[in-house]
Amino acid sequence: MPRTDSPTVVLVHGAFADASSYARVIPELLARGLEVVAPAVPNRSLLGDAAYIASIVRRIPGPVVLVGHSYGGAVITVAGVEDNVKALVYLAGYALQEGESLGELQGRFPDSDLAEALVYSPFPVEGAEPGTDVSVQVDRFPAIFAADVDPDLAAVLAVSQRPLAAQAFGEAAPAAAWKTKPSWGLVATSDHTINPEVERYGYQRAGMTTVEVDSSHLVMLAHPERVAELIDEAVRAVR
Repeated sequence: MPRTDSPTVVLVHGAFADASSYARVIPELLARGLEVVAPAVPNRSLLGDAAYIASIVRRIPGPVVLVGHSYGGAVITVAGVEDNVKALVYLAGYALQEGESLGELQGRFPDSDLAEALVYSPFPVEGAEPGTDVSVQVDRFPAIFAADVDPDLAAVLAVSQRPLAAQAFGEAAPAAAWKTKPSWGLVATSDHTINPEVERYGYQRAGMTTVEVDSSHLVMLAHPERVAELIDEAVRAVR
């Protein structure tokens, strides 16, 4: 039975992925009696994606714990200012400062292996110049994203990527919700997608409760129980 006194957990996926990246965590949360929503992020722009997630959060009656993986961390940093968001959880994610972009935060540290594996492709934009989609070389995706995930699943993820529009890398966050909301952060110490130092820096700057897990970037698929425990910790802290 759902916990009637508990917040709804909203799971925000990252770039090059979709909500199925939470497929192993969702059963863990449901088994704990938690209400869960796992929306599809458009992955078109930081501001647009945050506005979309904020619109979903506003439709939820009652408190919300907002969880963001990877680029989803940047999204929840902005969307998390909604009044009913009571806590933030970052999973191998970007915790931006107000006025900071993904590119600026990442640029403080050496590149990860991802930088040399990106593919840039034009996509049509009605009534405007074409945009640029960013994805990952299919043959390099498993090693960079999912080294400790089942190889057959990693192969599926590699060919079913949800690209991120390049525009998202340069947009500055207009707000940083972690300044006013309690926050938790998970560092994936074997991450080859985001330099783990980027994760640590953002979390420490925000004063988050931080844990470290020896994991690839897709920690939700590699260590779902540990991720669920961290989310449940945030839920219990604000319930």
